[in-house]
Amino acid sequence: MQQASIEHSDSRLDVTDRHLLTLLQANARESVALLARKLGLARTTVVARIARLEKNGIIAGYGVRLGQTLEEHVVRSYCFISVRPKTGAQVAAALKRLPEVEELSAVSGVFDYLALLRCSRVEQLDALLDQIGLVEGVNHTQSSIVLSRKIDRRAALGQ
Repeated sequence: MQQASIEHSDSRLDVTDRHLLTLLQANARESVALLARKLGLARTTVVARIARLEKNGIIAGYGVRLGQTLEEHVVRSYCFISVRPKTGAQVAAALKRLPEVEELSAVSGVFDYLALLRCSRVEQLDALLDQIGLVEGVNHTQSSIVLSRKIDRRAALGQ
């Protein structure tokens, strides 16, 4: 699931919308009745707010956060990728076809892209990095394996 930055996506969000979004990010399966109690609003008002947030694209969907137990058996790596001029779209399309590429961002600086890779074993990551290096248009890669997460605010509002 892709998260929009709440701070920049719609300046019409009020404090209640932001509180509602925070509650939904913490538990998207929470009942509307419980959300209404926590917000001090009528259930129908909460339903209407959620519908408006969905319609305006603020809520793009609902997803599943994997537990730490499952994540312990995953090898994650950040891979910086530089591409030859005018091959960015072609490289991005090729990387989109690789299921281990969890996220791809265009970045400023020496590299053009930053990919978050997710593999089940180090050997799989090694093969994936070789595969990325062979993509037509890829000039150079540099990767770092994630040893542990110290802070994870991806579920926080505005991140």
